[in-house]
Amino acid sequence: MASVSGLGGFDSASLVDQLMALEKLPQQRLQSRASSEQLQLNSLQTLNSKVASLATRAAAAADLATWGGLAATSTDAKVGVSAGATASPGSLTIKVEKTALSHQLGFTSTAARTDAVVAGGTQVTLDRLDGTTTTIDTKDGTLQGLADALNDPANKTGVRASLVSTAGGFRLLVESTTTGRASDFGLTNADGSALLGGATARAGQDAELGLGAGITVTSPTNTFTDLVPGVTVTVAAGSAGTTSEVTVSRDEAGALKLVKDLVDSLNSVLTEMSSLTAYGTGTAGTGKGMLAGDSTVRSVQAELRATIFGSGNESLSAYGIEIDRTGAFKLDEDAFKKTYAADPAGTAASISGGFAARVEAAADAASNKDTGLLTAAVTGRKAGIERLNDSVEAWDLRLELRRTALSRQFTALETALSTMNSQSTWLAGQISALGSSSNS
Repeated sequence: MASVSGLGGFDSASLVDQLMALEKLPQQRLQSRASSEQLQLNSLQTLNSKVASLATRAAAAADLATWGGLAATSTDAKVGVSAGATASPGSLTIKVEKTALSHQLGFTSTAARTDAVVAGGTQVTLDRLDGTTTTIDTKDGTLQGLADALNDPANKTGVRASLVSTAGGFRLLVESTTTGRASDFGLTNADGSALLGGATARAGQDAELGLGAGITVTSPTNTFTDLVPGVTVTVAAGSAGTTSEVTVSRDEAGALKLVKDLVDSLNSVLTEMSSLTAYGTGTAGTGKGMLAGDSTVRSVQAELRATIFGSGNESLSAYGIEIDRTGAFKLDEDAFKKTYAADPAGTAASISGGFAARVEAAADAASNKDTGLLTAAVTGRKAGIERLNDSVEAWDLRLELRRTALSRQFTALETALSTMNSQSTWLAGQISALGSSSNS
């Protein structure tokens, strides 16, 4: 219906706007509540994610396999060492007697790349130490053709060839792709005659370590796998003569990090919970948390703090883990190291199967994607926000209808007032005319 605002001497549109502002107050309260609920939901979702991360970290610490690591060290960087799952603590004094070498042939004669160098045709014979021979076809018998044929993966030669530039031309250098004494080979023309004037050889060599007491070990490479069970040693090329003390010990630093990370993660979650559920102080509620007084969060917080208590006479203080009067967990690193050094296996079993397992169970009970308490709280708040948003939308229609009704009422009122004003003006005119007639 068209508005005729102002016809009756007053602005009905402005009055309708003012009345509608009052009508909107309930909807605005719903919108404000929905916004507040959304902020609380965001905080709850973030907290739930942190608790889920805590559950994952606790699960790692609860896995006894993660406590079995060993640290391997060497006093000389030229001797590398690593320890596997089957290794045991111990130490070795290692002297590098020899390092592994590949077999090399440096041929005497020089030639241009395009010169024919293969006698009697285009084929050469590769003779290995194990007695096997392979005939290689160079296709054109040239120096470049010979190098290319030796390097062709399809020929599976087990050698690599290089053409070395010298003052008189190029010389052929051929080297085995593996190291060790068994990498020896020979290379001749197909008829057995010397190729390129013959070659000077550098024999392949096994790496050799001296372990003392007359014990030596060899390897075709510079890596000695399972030198002792679970321990692998790798020596650098050119390290012959180097002596190193190799030690394998329990990974104390790794075990300490495992526990420290768990305690730090647990404290981070507990601090977040305390901040979110704080009631605030003073009349203005300064410091009030987004989830002030939330019973679900406080319940989960209490369960996490209760993980300090084990069954029977178990005491985490022996491992340096305690809880202070503020509810924060503390880790005495020196106390942990002392206990771990005395009994690595017992310490690992006690913490993994006790404290870490309890934290994992409490965190999972709160954040499990199907059954977690915090997860259920998140789901409930989402549903509540959806209902509030539906109510806000319903108010939009209600307010639209109310504005239409008010506009019609005030338009009718203005029309009536306008008519009355017109009639009043006309009547006043008539009365004035009658007065003028009487005077005359």
